[in-house]
Amino acid sequence: MSSAYIDGLKMLGRRELSEQQVRQRLARKEHDPDEIEDAVTRLREERAINDVRVAEAIARTETGIRKRGKIRVRMQLERAGIAKDVAKQALDEVFGALDDEALIEGSLRKRLRGRESIADDREFQRLFRYLIGQGFESDIVMRTLRAKRTHR
Repeated sequence: MSSAYIDGLKMLGRRELSEQQVRQRLARKEHDPDEIEDAVTRLREERAINDVRVAEAIARTETGIRKRGKIRVRMQLERAGIAKDVAKQALDEVFGALDDEALIEGSLRKRLRGRESIADDREFQRLFRYLIGQGFESDIVMRTLRAKRTHR
């Protein structure tokens, strides 16, 4: 057994990683490129590396725990080196079962800390920027924030 394979198994034992992430980390450990290729091929054949599983796990974590929107989740998948078609499949799977507005509400609830309404225009703008940064689409964000704005 090669040391690149052993190192790859150890990495994957700690957390799910994409094929690209495993390759990068093995290269950082200065393994020979041929050894890395053999290790990744073997790990893929043994189903230790599965980019579909990784993409779905990232998407579920980003939406369920971090309350992030589709755009931000897509960026996380790209950053992990997930192929565009695999990323799209994972996004469709995870977001197909979610209500965008409920996800925004969850993210907004965290920021408002128990309050039901937005105090002023400055807070409205700050929350808008925050939600856009979390990967939500601007039209849904605007609609949600307008509903929370206090009327004078």
